[in-house]
Amino acid sequence: MVQPISPPNPGRRKFLSLITGLMASVGAVFLAVPFLSAFKPSARAEAAGAPVQVDISSLVPGQMKIVEWRGKPIFVVKMAENTVKLLSSNLNRLADPNGEDSNQPDYVKNQIRSRKEGVAVITGVCTHLGCSPKYYPETGSVAFDSDWQGGFFCPCHGSKFDMVGRVYAGVPAPTNMDVPPHYFPKDNLLVIGLDGVS
Repeated sequence: MVQPISPPNPGRRKFLSLITGLMASVGAVFLAVPFLSAFKPSARAEAAGAPVQVDISSLVPGQMKIVEWRGKPIFVVKMAENTVKLLSSNLNRLADPNGEDSNQPDYVKNQIRSRKEGVAVITGVCTHLGCSPKYYPETGSVAFDSDWQGGFFCPCHGSKFDMVGRVYAGVPAPTNMDVPPHYFPKDNLLVIGLDGVS
């Protein structure tokens, strides 16, 4: 009967097996890192949905600032005192003065449509076909309205919105302009993208 021949150096075989196993483990880690990092959103994608802080201390009454949040323009308007008073004067011309038919939060379902009186925060997209309405703060007779109270006009198809984004009756736009989630952690600081408590 033939006796099996044992390897000349069994310690060396164990050492080589151990080193091969370690190298395979290191290689698997190096392969896994780029694969797993592909699932992480890019910095640009993270920034697109992140909250935006807006310093409104430099806004003067009647002035509008446009910021971007989630790829959409957000209109931030500081209204003059007389403009705030006009919000209740043209209710009969509006299709939905209190936002009763919208999916907006409760703090939007009132005449100011904001957490802070005198500051309108509106998604700057017409609810008809997604155009961006133009800001017309002046009041009185203008080319598209003989009794304009100030607000937004979409020249593409003639939709009109008041200073806080409420849609006029009888225009192509079916609903009020959206109000993004927002709050004011400090008097002159606006945060868009979070629905915190002011």
